[in-house]
Amino acid sequence: MATDAPPPSKADPRLPSTEQFVEVQESAEFAELRRAHRSFAFPLTVAFIAWYLLYVLLSNYAGDFMGTQVVGNINVALVLGLAQFLTTFLIAWWYSRYAAAKLDPKGEAIKSRLEGDA
Repeated sequence: MATDAPPPSKADPRLPSTEQFVEVQESAEFAELRRAHRSFAFPLTVAFIAWYLLYVLLSNYAGDFMGTQVVGNINVALVLGLAQFLTTFLIAWWYSRYAAAKLDPKGEAIKSRLEGDA
């Protein structure tokens, strides 16, 4: 039989109050955390969407170019299509490293301070 404690209720005194959450949300520290996230995520998102749309447009309107053989039966379209997957994984890896180095420490500091005040 499980002996886990029940989840904390809204009246649990250990939980930060609504006012504390609002105070943290309006703090300069939280604004810096949001800015750090947005300054990384938004430009990369825009760049990736542009890269994806370029691939789609080339596929639709530059058939001769996309059909150009690179090596054997491998053409430009296949290379660029596979590059889409590679780019996705590289961005995910890069974001993971960025978040671990820049975002997580700031978030943990905010969280520990908020939970410590509760």
